[in-house]
Amino acid sequence: MRIAVTGSTGLIGTALVHSLRADGHEVVRLVRRPARAGDEVEWDPDRQYVDVAGLVGCDGVVHLAGAGIAGRRWTDAYKRQIRDSRVLGTAAIAEAVASLAAPPRVLVCGSAVGFYGDCGDRVLDENSPPGDGFLPKVCVEWEEAAAAAEEAGVRTAFARTGLVVSRRGGAWGRMFPLFKAGLGGRLGDGRQYWSFIALHDEIAALRHILDTESLSGPVNLTAPNPVTNAEVTAAMGRVLHRPTLFTAPTPALRVVMGELAAEVLGSQRVLPKRLLESGFTFAFPTVDEAIRAALR
Repeated sequence: MRIAVTGSTGLIGTALVHSLRADGHEVVRLVRRPARAGDEVEWDPDRQYVDVAGLVGCDGVVHLAGAGIAGRRWTDAYKRQIRDSRVLGTAAIAEAVASLAAPPRVLVCGSAVGFYGDCGDRVLDENSPPGDGFLPKVCVEWEEAAAAAEEAGVRTAFARTGLVVSRRGGAWGRMFPLFKAGLGGRLGDGRQYWSFIALHDEIAALRHILDTESLSGPVNLTAPNPVTNAEVTAAMGRVLHRPTLFTAPTPALRVVMGELAAEVLGSQRVLPKRLLESGFTFAFPTVDEAIRAALR
């Protein structure tokens, strides 16, 4: 297959490109500068520009690009960047795909379990409604921005990804050094659910969506055993053989992180209902297995 990928230098994109190429697939990487190599296609999400000629002959497109959620404090300007990088970028990709005389069979758009907002211990699946607040609103607009591709008859799926367990990047990547140093601990009261997924399973799930004709619309990419932050803390200590005595109190998190603290302390108990129903099997379904996989 010939697959186009945005966000190919990010944690998930890098692993996806490697996986596809290792199995002999051709990968086209969309880059935000003039193309310099035969596998590159220029695009500019801010201008909603895509060099459409580079997408000709693609069987699928995986759109993963977007500004990081947890890398910076949420100023008004950065919140606009988070929103625009997703909504404008998705609209540009969807319109480019729709404009092709022979469009790809499938468009897989990144999304997030942030769609559901803070739901306490309520179990969530793809039928659950969006929550309230900044991230749920962004996720709704993000998914709606792919309308042009859906209207053109392209099978369009939204990969609502949880916290990816990896040492290489993302929120979990920043946790590993702290826990290895014995400085890890609970965030707030620790009762908030964290819906996680091993990086290996994230890539396998994205490829499963590409290959599975019955999957369109929202698909939760989370392990089938969501755990609380307190359980994550205990698992990290158990696997790394380190104490987990420290605690980050809720008031301190709100002072340090501002509005972002609400997301860190929010709870999403998400199940991958549609993945499981479509026959997907997780290699690392528990948090201990996912952490051990990240260490290998």
